[in-house]
Amino acid sequence: MPIRNGPKSNAINTNPILIVAEFAFRARAYFPTRTRMSDTDAAMPRLSLLEYFQPNSRPQNEIAVKWRRGYRMARLSYGELLRSATRFARELEARGIQKGDRVLLWGENSGEWVAAFLGCLFRGAVSVPMDAIADSNFAGRVAGQAGVRLAILGRGLLLPGTHIPTILFDELGGDSSVFADGTFSPPHLGRSDPVEIVFTSGTTSEPRGVVLTHGNLLANLEPLEKEIANYRRYERFVHPLRFLDLLPLSHVFGQLLGIFLSQILGGTSVFLDTLNPADVIQTIRRERVSVLVTVPRLVESLRDQMERDLAARGRLDSFHREFDAAEGQHFLARWWRFRAIHRRFGWKFLAIISGGAALPSAAEQFWKRLGYAVIQGYGLTETTSLVSVNHPFRTGQGSIGKSLPGLELKLSDGGEILVRGENVASGYWKDSAVTPVLDADGWFHTGDLGAQGADGKLYFKGRQKNIIVTPAGLNIYPGDLEAELRKEPEVRDCVVVGLARDGNAEPCAVLLLREPLSPAGSASPIASPSEAEAIVQRANSRLAPFQQMRRCMVWPDGDFPRTPTQKPVLRRIEEAVQAELGGRSSSSSLSSAASTSPSSGSSGPIEELLARVAHGSAKNESGGKLQLSSIERVELMSALEDRYQVDLSETAFTQADTVASIEKLLAEPQAPARAYHYPRWAQSWPMRWIRAAAFYLLVRPAMLLLGWPRVRGRANLRAVGGPVLVVANHIAFIDPGFVLQALPARLRHRLAVAMDGELLETMRKPPEGTQFFTRLLLQAQYLLVVTLFNVFPLPQRAGFRKSFAFAGELIDRGWSVLVFPEGVRTRTGKMSPFRAGIGLLATRLGVPVVPVRIDGLFERKVEDSKWARPGEIKVAIGAPVNFSEATPAEEIARDLQKRVAALEKERLELENLR
Repeated sequence: MPIRNGPKSNAINTNPILIVAEFAFRARAYFPTRTRMSDTDAAMPRLSLLEYFQPNSRPQNEIAVKWRRGYRMARLSYGELLRSATRFARELEARGIQKGDRVLLWGENSGEWVAAFLGCLFRGAVSVPMDAIADSNFAGRVAGQAGVRLAILGRGLLLPGTHIPTILFDELGGDSSVFADGTFSPPHLGRSDPVEIVFTSGTTSEPRGVVLTHGNLLANLEPLEKEIANYRRYERFVHPLRFLDLLPLSHVFGQLLGIFLSQILGGTSVFLDTLNPADVIQTIRRERVSVLVTVPRLVESLRDQMERDLAARGRLDSFHREFDAAEGQHFLARWWRFRAIHRRFGWKFLAIISGGAALPSAAEQFWKRLGYAVIQGYGLTETTSLVSVNHPFRTGQGSIGKSLPGLELKLSDGGEILVRGENVASGYWKDSAVTPVLDADGWFHTGDLGAQGADGKLYFKGRQKNIIVTPAGLNIYPGDLEAELRKEPEVRDCVVVGLARDGNAEPCAVLLLREPLSPAGSASPIASPSEAEAIVQRANSRLAPFQQMRRCMVWPDGDFPRTPTQKPVLRRIEEAVQAELGGRSSSSSLSSAASTSPSSGSSGPIEELLARVAHGSAKNESGGKLQLSSIERVELMSALEDRYQVDLSETAFTQADTVASIEKLLAEPQAPARAYHYPRWAQSWPMRWIRAAAFYLLVRPAMLLLGWPRVRGRANLRAVGGPVLVVANHIAFIDPGFVLQALPARLRHRLAVAMDGELLETMRKPPEGTQFFTRLLLQAQYLLVVTLFNVFPLPQRAGFRKSFAFAGELIDRGWSVLVFPEGVRTRTGKMSPFRAGIGLLATRLGVPVVPVRIDGLFERKVEDSKWARPGEIKVAIGAPVNFSEATPAEEIARDLQKRVAALEKERLELENLR
């Protein structure tokens, strides 16, 4: 069941309106303060896309876009988004960018990306969107071929060999934009005017661009808008709808859901910079997401993540029994049966929209049985991402739905899908000219094969060029073979390619094998080549004799090479298979064809990630050990975890200093990561009141007896309202109490403290064998320290990135964070070196950093004294400081250590003056 987001490449797209029908979307009439579009307006053809973005079309204070920035979620309201877009349109006008001029947009999904796209739309400029992970040389060729006059780039991206003026996306965000406000009058735009040119390299090295006009986009949006109008009165029950859009905005499908549909529905688009399934699940729950828009690979990864978690808790077998028992049950009964899963994702989560590639039927049925709507269909970039779509609750087995209203669809004599309608692109861009995409009769040839049922539903049969023709002259559709292979539980992913044979081909299975989960959740060794051949033989038993695969190969890397929408790059896979198996006799047995050796001369995924993270400078001159800074190492580990969807040990990864050692680490079964729990209940309003009362009734009086501190530098915080990141030297476990006393009340009452994660988790869940009363004492200490000091875990050895992400969540909710960057309490009275992680945290939280120093406490600790005279313990607060995101983490750590040390020098100087 394919989908296409590039010229002549499959993309499943969907009609989110069908979710509206089932779950009762949008009711403008219920909100008298909102402007309600009438049904008549919805039915009237629009002149251009500008009509969707009028200042009075949406409540200006509602959130339009949210996205991950560092460890925090940035946001733009509808009003801020329109102001940012208008400012950028004025900047384009000031730079002489005219209607029809091309502007390159190259960066990660963000609110600034949306603002830049809309700014180009307002000015009449033609956007040239580029995938954030695209090669810089390819981006340069696109810019040259399109005649780009201006490039908007993400941080760290460069266009080699060009002199095109550039602007950073960071300069466009919200009310902090460097561009001035003012009125702006857009040029006259009609349905035939181009909006964007979507480039792709396809299977060749030359860029190929699809020119999309206002009319192309409107031809898909207007039917959806008309259908939405029928259900507006029900939307109040789920308002606002939030779409977690994990597809790149450089693709039309990502734009339809992330920019236009959310605008029509008055909802919120949420962007995330990772495909790690654990992070996705957490974001769905935390951001109260209604609809997940993603690729099939992540849909399957989310299922795998759930099963891993269930296995770790010993509940996997029980879940499988419940899953089997739910077959055929009513939707509400299934929803209630799996309510624990719905609680984990959040009660607002309703549906999954899958795009970018074929969604395996097993994955679709899995999520439907759990009680979620799963939407997919069929489309291409040339058709503005939509051709047909399935109804989420009346899907035909194997069907990709009916064609959209206003679109003509037919099958050629050979079964090729032909499309005609206004949503079909006006042409391909080539050398400043537009090449038609239609034949003489106005039909677009998709290159895909299909069949149509008596009910009008479309059934996908595969790519015309990917059909394998056997020596017997029989046609084999790889999708049929891949569907059978995926039924085997050991298969994580697979492709079937044609292995050349006497001018024809025979099917060859290329497998990615998963690590089976034991009931305890631990990983077993990965399947061997002999097991791989057994997998293929079991799949063959369910296929016709002429379809059977007699050759197979275990892919040597942890993942297939993939496009930005996570589709396997068949050309590279076929080249590797041909190099590995092409010279062998076709009469050889299946077992002799199985292989785990990498194809020669190919650049693996690790090398590609290294080039992205370290900009090609990760190795020393001899090409041996990796030369990575601490920030680059953290980014590489994060990228590998996202790519292979594993949890790596920071300690083990630090010791991996070559590509080979990293590959070995990835190949080894990963021990179950220690789970750290982040007590969000500690920030609830009852706990805040309890904590404040305990501080003034217990902690403060105890400090009066133990040693009332002398506080200096509180005036440095007069202009600081919070939140802030507080860094302090670490002497004793009572350090947080002295810092709390020193801070002003507005920060004191909303402060969370990072604590040794391993110790905190041991207190929460004592190890097996701990005596009963000792266990009770540890758990009581856990509740006490979390309640009184609002602590959260910061592991010393592994898992700190999740703690940093939780710190970002706290900052988003208005809480300040206290961290002790030394990581350990001093044993000599001198500060230990600050760890580089504090630099990473400082840049990615984006808040002022407040240095704090405690003096006099170590002397009492050495003397084993439990009392101190008033003023003998001193707390100094330094001036807040902000750091640029471009500043290296190690440099920030050294700078903060110097600032904390300088507070002692200031104290000594003041005492000498006295």
